[in-house]
Amino acid sequence: MSADAPYPLAQDLRPVALVIVAGSIAAVKAPSALRRLREAGFQTRVIATAAALNFTTPLSLSTAADAPLHTDQTWFGPQPGAEHLLLAHADMVVCVGAGADLLSRAALGRASDLASATLLSVRCPVLWVPAMNERMWLHPAVQTNVALLRSWKHHFLGPEYGPFGSHGEGEGLGRMAEPETIAALAWGLLTPAPQDSHDLQGRRVVVSAGPTREYLDPVRFISNPSSGKMGFAVAEAARDRGARVTLISGPVNLPDPPGMEVRHIESALELRDAVMEAAGRAHLVVMTAAVADYRAAERAGEKQPKVAEEATLRLVPNPDILAELGGQKGERVLVGFAMETHAGVERAAAKARRKNADFILLNYPTQENTAFGGDDNQVTLVRPGGASEAWPRMSKLEVAHRLLTEAAKLLPPE
Repeated sequence: MSADAPYPLAQDLRPVALVIVAGSIAAVKAPSALRRLREAGFQTRVIATAAALNFTTPLSLSTAADAPLHTDQTWFGPQPGAEHLLLAHADMVVCVGAGADLLSRAALGRASDLASATLLSVRCPVLWVPAMNERMWLHPAVQTNVALLRSWKHHFLGPEYGPFGSHGEGEGLGRMAEPETIAALAWGLLTPAPQDSHDLQGRRVVVSAGPTREYLDPVRFISNPSSGKMGFAVAEAARDRGARVTLISGPVNLPDPPGMEVRHIESALELRDAVMEAAGRAHLVVMTAAVADYRAAERAGEKQPKVAEEATLRLVPNPDILAELGGQKGERVLVGFAMETHAGVERAAAKARRKNADFILLNYPTQENTAFGGDDNQVTLVRPGGASEAWPRMSKLEVAHRLLTEAAKLLPPE
């Protein structure tokens, strides 16, 4: 490939993710990572190191990327060119299954193969997704290289704790992050940040998300269809603006966002305990969780048999977590969500006053694809005095950033 040859699909307006597949056994997950990146909205290019091809095949990588595979053989082929410079014109580099060797070559500025030469040439965000034995990961040499790359503003995802390897090494810190998480973080790193993108630097933010489950017996429960997407978007946006985030999530089908503490709960009582403990150190609390209003007065210890006649279920109220937070508010900024079918602004303003919230974001369950399960939201910001501002329909991540911009204005100076 010559330096001035156009890359196929050069007119495609989607951002380009250049995926470098390194030589760990986690390379077997690289095709899945490529597919997830494409599903997230990227067009993909792929480089495989020589060692990576011991674990996966050229055909699987090129098929998953929907693009030709680049290797040392293509770089030093019969018509060598500046392939590393051409590939460096990417919007994001993702190093999948990165081992100690590739980290070392990048930190030392080596250019001994196509992967390391390309890493020297890029001018875009670089996301490292390491995978190796725990003993290797924790070795001072590896940690020194990681620290140096971090100082160059490179990003790291994992490694995670769990089983790794193929020879019964057991569990430890070294497992590669899952492809879905890789794609989500890569896209998040490209999300245009607001001008005040570091306004939460060092602040502690607590976010609740998802539904609660109130069990009637070991298999039946009261709940709602909250997906958790709004709360996860707030947590990720706060993280990207420099905050130290604690996300407290009910049962959802979303991977844990990287770069924050995630606590999992099921019931409203568990949520209350987790939120009140975390809020004691927080500057900002955002309550997006859809908390069940009631729970069973008595939870059966065994599955109750079905009966032919009517059954009576006695319920008791769950704690009002937002009101309890408001009663201990201090200088903390407190944001809640409300869902109404009518008289929304009046009810949301009354809720904000009653619970001592700084503002409430109001939405309506009748608006298609904007409430439970949707990727967009259309909300109205309502203040305790009744002033309101209707926001246009936008993605939940955009809502999250706009929410945080309003909340940051209320934070006291550090």
